[in-house]
Amino acid sequence: MPFGLDYSMVSAFIQVILIDLVLAGDNAVVIGLAAAGLDKEIRQRAILIGIIAATVLRICFALITTQLLSLGGGLLVAGGILLLWVCWKMYRELTISHEEEHEAQEALTNTDQDADGRVAGRAPRKTLRQAVWQIIIADVSMSLDNVLAVAGAAQHHLEALIFGLALSVILMGVAASLIAGLLHKYRWISWIGLVIILYVAARMVYHGIDQLLGHTLPVIPFF
Repeated sequence: MPFGLDYSMVSAFIQVILIDLVLAGDNAVVIGLAAAGLDKEIRQRAILIGIIAATVLRICFALITTQLLSLGGGLLVAGGILLLWVCWKMYRELTISHEEEHEAQEALTNTDQDADGRVAGRAPRKTLRQAVWQIIIADVSMSLDNVLAVAGAAQHHLEALIFGLALSVILMGVAASLIAGLLHKYRWISWIGLVIILYVAARMVYHGIDQLLGHTLPVIPFF
């Protein structure tokens, strides 16, 4: 590549940025959906707890997942299969009803976007404790998903891995609701992210099997 850049490193950086954007936005929408059933007075508190929990979990998972993935092919295969499940979850989230997504957006921004006199008012009522538990359970799954996807996309490029994990934490802590709004407006970004995560998952499974078989599988360009 020009300027002496490494193609695989540039590709890894682009992949981790898109993965971080999509998964941070998806996590924010899940938090918004969980908080939509709360009264206005405590809704923002639940959203703040959810974003803080997601940020902390990403840091914790980053410390252990990258080490686990370096241990051998079996764990690479397991991580790739888990990411395939993430792809299925993302696909289901991308086909969520517009009404549910609208509820999440109103809860995240705390604004009456459709001027109906209510902010996320159609969701079932729930307590703060119920919403927080729902958010934390979702955060555990989605934070692990994010770290696995970033680690798989970065491959052996430590710079891309560190950058991707740091960006993930920053996006969840600072701009999660803004990104969720962006993905709501431009849904095609989420579909591109889904394709990239599917590619990363397939590559992890392939290389994991290759390691288990003693590197006997053919080398596939750009894979």
